[in-house]
Formats: sequence, structure tokens, C-alpha cells
Amino acid sequence: MSRISPYGTWSSPITAAEVAAAGGGPQWLDVVSGEVWWAEGRPGEQGRVALVRAVPGGTEDVLPAPWNVRNRLHEYGGRPWAVADGVVVFTHWADQRVYAQSEIGVVPLTPSPAQPQSVRYGDLRAGRPGEVWAVRERSTGPRPTDIERELVAIAVDGGGERVLAASHRFLTVPKLSPDGRHAAWFGWDHPRMPWDGTELCVAPVDGAGAFGPHRVVAGGVDVSVCQVEWETPEALLALADPDGWWNLHRIGLDGSVVNLAPVDQELGGPLWKAGSRWFAPLGGGRHAVLAGGRLAVLDPADGSVTPVDGELTAWSSTGFAVLDDAVVGVAGGPARESAVVRVALDGTVTDLTPQPELPSAFLPVPQERVFTTAGGETVPVVLYPPRNPDFAAPDGERPPLLVHVHGGPTGQHFAELDLEIAYFTSRGIGVAAVNYGGSTGFGRAYRERLREQWGVVDVADCVAVAEALVAAGLADGDRLGIRGGSAGGFTAAASLTTTKTYRAGTVMYPVLDLAGWTGTEGETHDFESRYLDGLVGPLPETRPRYLERSPLANVGGLAGPVLFQQGLEDRICPPEQADRFVAKLAGRGIPYAYQRFAGEQHGFRQAATIVAALEAELSFYGQVFGFETPGVARLELSR
Repeated sequence: MSRISPYGTWSSPITAAEVAAAGGGPQWLDVVSGEVWWAEGRPGEQGRVALVRAVPGGTEDVLPAPWNVRNRLHEYGGRPWAVADGVVVFTHWADQRVYAQSEIGVVPLTPSPAQPQSVRYGDLRAGRPGEVWAVRERSTGPRPTDIERELVAIAVDGGGERVLAASHRFLTVPKLSPDGRHAAWFGWDHPRMPWDGTELCVAPVDGAGAFGPHRVVAGGVDVSVCQVEWETPEALLALADPDGWWNLHRIGLDGSVVNLAPVDQELGGPLWKAGSRWFAPLGGGRHAVLAGGRLAVLDPADGSVTPVDGELTAWSSTGFAVLDDAVVGVAGGPARESAVVRVALDGTVTDLTPQPELPSAFLPVPQERVFTTAGGETVPVVLYPPRNPDFAAPDGERPPLLVHVHGGPTGQHFAELDLEIAYFTSRGIGVAAVNYGGSTGFGRAYRERLREQWGVVDVADCVAVAEALVAAGLADGDRLGIRGGSAGGFTAAASLTTTKTYRAGTVMYPVLDLAGWTGTEGETHDFESRYLDGLVGPLPETRPRYLERSPLANVGGLAGPVLFQQGLEDRICPPEQADRFVAKLAGRGIPYAYQRFAGEQHGFRQAATIVAALEAELSFYGQVFGFETPGVARLELSR
């Protein structure tokens, strides 16, 4: 029989340590000589990313500690490993150099730069025989935007590197045609982001491996290409959105363009990490694709995109490949965390990594809902109601609710199990993950709702969802919170400083000073230094908006207590922004706390950090919303 206890006070077997243990996860999966390999984040090893492969009965490390298979390309990182001519080649986080695993051990392939990490590589791919190709990023001055990028070939025998091309400010690795006579890549320039507009380039390759002048065969200022592969020596396959949805197109070197399956579905996504994949050839002309995060088969013969039945609703674009007659990748679903799986085309799922034993009765059941704003816009939401078989709330009590704001803001929240969310729901706190205007997965028009409206549309959509849940009796209007990291941290902070909907919020590694978060002011990295041209407006003519919408300029309007959490090595959303906001809070009488984590960058990767941040957040809500939080240390709040 369930024990009657207020929401938020419920004890749960889902601990912060268990959340931390699951916090790394697999990524950057591929097939090597019939084996499935991937990179694996390990919070228990200070966030190290290991390279592993599946073996009978489990996995084994390809590279021992301390090798950390990760890079800083565009700061978010690109594909960090490849196998070229049987040689394992990878980027190492500590120095950003490229290394190879040889018979005598691990050896460097690129020189040590004059300044630490001033030369970085990413998006590794096998090129011509004896070479791995990559995007090289070099610092050219003191500002974060003083960056030059080139496509390079690196000899796997240690013979040095050579420049292949440099067509745009931002580039993806070139891919060699089956006959070795052409190479294809895409690039883009400021102020566009890759989901705004990219250009697909093709260059001839001579017998010595030198690239000739490139020509643009697809894409443009308002067409985004997010993945390209060769189909034949004369034709490419590319995910592009000229009709408003990322669909798969055949692009001939003769200039022909054919949409292989016109559908109002996203078969691609935002290219935050170079080397991401959303499709892979199955043979026989068919292709495995990720349609809205779900596995499907695209058949050009009849233009169909057919879902593959199964329990997996959220596939990762950093883990997706074909092995024999099945698809392997990183995927999760409503009742299972993301893991490495093999999925036959009849939907049969085989786990390649063991599924952890989870207390299923304590896990929330995600509900996909759609709400309508006052302006008539629809907003997709994934709702996670409280769930705990051992407890029930007193009659008439409504649960506290956290509005969860994904990052990006071009992210998307799928209906999948998330132990971090389960940590709260199993204790009696509901969570609503809002796919606000600007989210990907719903077509370009929905993305464009946020153009020059960041801090307006996202805030209003989240408010509309929160208020609708209160009106439906699913949340306590006096105990609404909002939480988010990165761009989600901005929306959370903007919501707390411009509306009175929320009682409190948690703001993680956020943008707080819009003008400061530009290349002009020099506080963010090159990749996003012109992002606000589209999200807020071009400078200097729209500069008043930057002030009006900056949480830092609106501290006086703060609706309630706030918890800040920040990595001290964050080069994307630097800690100076949170420092300035918190300095303005002192003496105002509003409770707040500020956790600063050494050794963490953008997002938390170390187990100790994840545990400390999550337990502090629970304690924070308990103090603000008025319930006990047994089992966690009390977070000290300042005023």
C-alpha cells in the first residue's frame, strides 16, 4: 500500500550517483571490419572519453587510459576517431593533437603547437591510401574568433600533413568519390549557422591527391545540407532542406537534383557536431534514415519512408551505421536509456551493451502532448508526470512542476527515458520538456519562429505550457520552476527576469549578457560568435534588443530564487557571464546559490560534479517549494 506523503518528499532508489554513472554514454559509433566500435564517456574517470569495441560477452577498450578521444573542433567537437589502412587514428583532448595506435604504442601524427591547444583537429575520416583527412582549426590571435580552418590530409605513418582546401570559414571533412577522382564537403560562412545555409562543394582530385578548384553543386544561403555521401562516382546523396524539410536528395555532378522521397519529415538535423549522420545505405538502393529521431527505411523506388517497428524512439546522429542486414547505433526509448543496439529491419532489437537494472516502477512514462499558445501556435511537449509506487500525495495536492528547456536553441527533446528527469519525477516533481519555437524536428518554418525572437518566442511558449498544465490540474501554480543549460539556461534566466510565472529556477552554463556573447564583444567562440545575428538581430542596428532581452540587464525583475551552476573551463558560455549576474544578486534579499565546478567545460562530465549539481538542485527546490528532501545535503543559500 502506498504511503501518503507530500510531493517532493518521496524517497527513491534512483540516486544522483546512478544518474552520474549513466551520464556519459556511447557516441561516435562506426563499423570497423565487421566490429562495432564507439567512443564512450566515463564520468567515473573524470569524464574521459574511451574508445571501445563490442566483443563476445561485452566490450573492451581499444585505447587505455589516459587517452581521451575528444576534440574542440567548433568547441562542440567533431568525429574524434577513424581507422585508416588498419591504423586507429584519434584526437586526444589534453593537447588536441592527432595520434595513431601503432605496434610500438601510441604515437603523435601532428606536431605540438606553440601554444597549448592552439591547433585542433576534428571530423576524422579515412582519405586516400595512407592518409586520414580532417578539419584543422588554428588560432591566429588572442580573440576567440581569431580562427582559420583548412581541410588537411595527415599521413598515418607520421609523414606530416598537407592542406587540401579552405573554401569557407567553417568546413566538414571531404569525402573521396568511389573512383578517387573527386572529393565532396560542405561549408558555410558567418553570419549563417549550418542549419541556416550551407554550400555543397565538389573538387577534382589529381593523381597526386591535390584538390583542384571546387564548385558548388547544392545548398545556398537559405538551404541547409547536413550530411553528404557518395552514391556513385557521378552522384552524391545529401540531406538538404530546399523544400523546408531535411530530405534525402540525389545530386549529380551534372547539376541534377532529385528528392528521393519527398516527405514533411525531418530526416536530418542541426549540425552541432561535424561528422554526425542521419542516413546510411542499406544496399539495393534503400537507405536507413532517422525520421524525427526514429529509425525508418527510405526506398527511392516508390518514394516511401517506412518506420521500423520497435521500442526505440530516440536515435543519436553521433551513433548510426549499417552492419550486414541490420542497423547499429546509439538509441533509447520511453522505457530504456540510450545504449548501443543492433536492430534488424523487422524491428528486433539486440543490445550490444548490457542494459542496467533499473527500478521500472519508479520510472516516468513520457507523454507526447501538444499545447496551443494564445497566438494560435502549437508547441510540442514531452510530459513526465511524477511516478513512485511507494508513495501517493495527499488528496487535493498538485505536484510541483519543472519546465525543462533544451539547449541549442535548435535542440529537440525526444520521448525517451532520462534518468536525470526520473531523479525528480520519482520524488514527486513533474517535468515538462518543451520543444518551443526554434526547435528542430518540426521543419524549417518552426525553426524560423525564433528568428530575431530569442528571448520572446521561447519564453512565451514555455509560459503557455506551464500555465496550461496548471489550468489542467496537473501542476501547482505556486510551485512552478524552470531549468535549462546553455541556450536553455538563457531561456530559463530570461523567463525568471521577464515573467512572474515561475517561483524559482536553475540556470546552468548560460548566456546572460547577449551583447557580451558575440564576436564583437569577444566573450564567446567563433562558431557561435554571429549566431545572435539570426536569433536577436544584426549589430549595431538592433543593439537595443540585446540590452532589453539580456537577463543581466533585468536582474531587478527576478521573480524568485535562482540556482546557478557553471563549469570554470567553459569556452562556449564563459563563467564571467554568470559571475556578473551573481554579483548583482548580492544584498537584494532574493535567495540564490552559485556552484562553480573546476575542470568542467560546457556541460558536466565528471561523476562528482553531476552528483553535486543534482543533489543541490533537489535541495534548492525543497527549500523554495517547502518540502523536505531526505538523503541530500542542504544547499546553503545566500541573499
